[in-house]
Amino acid sequence: MRQILFSGVIGLFLTLIGTPLLIKLLARKGYGQYIRDDGPRDHHSKRGTPTMGGIAFILATLIAYGLTKVITGEPPSFSGVLVLFLMAGMGLVGFLDDYIKIVKQRSLGLRAKAKMLGQLIVGIAFAVLSLNFADARGQTPASTKLSFIQDFGWSIGPVLFVIWALFMILAMSNGVNLTDGLDGLATGASVMVFGAYTFIGVWQYQDSCALTGSPSCFEVRDPLDLAVVASALMGACFGFLWWNTSPAKIFMGDTGSLALGGALAGLAIVSRTELLLALLGGLFVLITMSVVIQVGSFRLTGKRVFRMAPLQHHFELKGWSEVLVVVRFWIIQGMCVIVGIGLFYAGWAAGK
Repeated sequence: MRQILFSGVIGLFLTLIGTPLLIKLLARKGYGQYIRDDGPRDHHSKRGTPTMGGIAFILATLIAYGLTKVITGEPPSFSGVLVLFLMAGMGLVGFLDDYIKIVKQRSLGLRAKAKMLGQLIVGIAFAVLSLNFADARGQTPASTKLSFIQDFGWSIGPVLFVIWALFMILAMSNGVNLTDGLDGLATGASVMVFGAYTFIGVWQYQDSCALTGSPSCFEVRDPLDLAVVASALMGACFGFLWWNTSPAKIFMGDTGSLALGGALAGLAIVSRTELLLALLGGLFVLITMSVVIQVGSFRLTGKRVFRMAPLQHHFELKGWSEVLVVVRFWIIQGMCVIVGIGLFYAGWAAGK
C-alpha cells in the first residue's frame, strides 16, 4: 500500500512545482490558447493563456510511477504500463493537435482524419497488447468478455473486443475533451474518477482470486498496480488543478484531455469495470450526450435544444458564472462517483 501513497504524493508534488515552470516556458514561447469567436464572450479574455498544460501531469504521472517502483523495489506490471502507454500515446496525439493550433493560430489543429488515425493507432495497439502478457494464472490485462463490476456473459472474441475497446477509448477521450471548456472543470472531475479507481484497485487486490479464491473474488491481473497508476494520476491532476482552477494560469489543451480520457478508458478496461465507467465518469457522458442531442436535433429539425453545446456553455449563456457552473458540475460528478462506488460495493457484497 506504500506504493499508492508514494505515487500520489510524488505526482502531486511534481505538478505543484513543475506546472509554474511549464507556464513560464510556454508563455516565453508564445504558446497561448486560441479562443473561438463563436464561444461565450467572457472567454475572449482567456486568449493567450498558455496551453498544452497536459504535459505537466503526463510527465508527473510517468515519473511518479517510475520513482515509486524504484523506492519500493516493486516491479512494474504489464497492466499499469499499458494504461500509461495509452495515456501518453493519446497525449501525443493531443500535443500535435495543440501545436498546430498554436503555430497556425486557428481553432482547428490536426485534420479530423489525421487526428482520428492517431487515436486509432494508439487505441488498437493498446487493445491488442492488453490481450497478451498472461501471468502464471493465465490472466491477461484485459478480457474479451464485457464487464460491469466484473466480467459477465460470453466472450465476444478478440476482433469485437478491439472494436469495443476503441469505442471506449475514443468516447472517453473525446468526452473529456468536450468537458474541458471551463477553468478546472475537466481536471476536478477527473480527480474524482481517479480517486474512485484507486479505491477499486485496492478493493480488488484485497479480494483478488489470486489471494483469496472466494466466490466474489476479482479476476483482475494487476489490481494493486492499477491503484498505483490511478493514485499517481489523481495526485498529478490535483497539483495541476492548483494552477488550472479559475482564473486558470494554464490550460490542459487536447494534450491533457485526450490523455486523461485514454487513462480513464484504460483503467476501466484492465480493471474489468468497462460499463461502470459510464457512471463513474457520468459528467463526461452527460456533456457528450448534450453535443449529440444538439447536433442531432439541428440536423433533423433545424432547431437547437441548448443555447450552445457542450452543456456547460448553455448554462453560461443563461447567466451562470463560470465558477458556479464548475462547482455545480463537480457536485454532479461527485454524486456519479458515489453512486458508482456504491454499485461496485453492492455487486461485490451480492456475490458473497
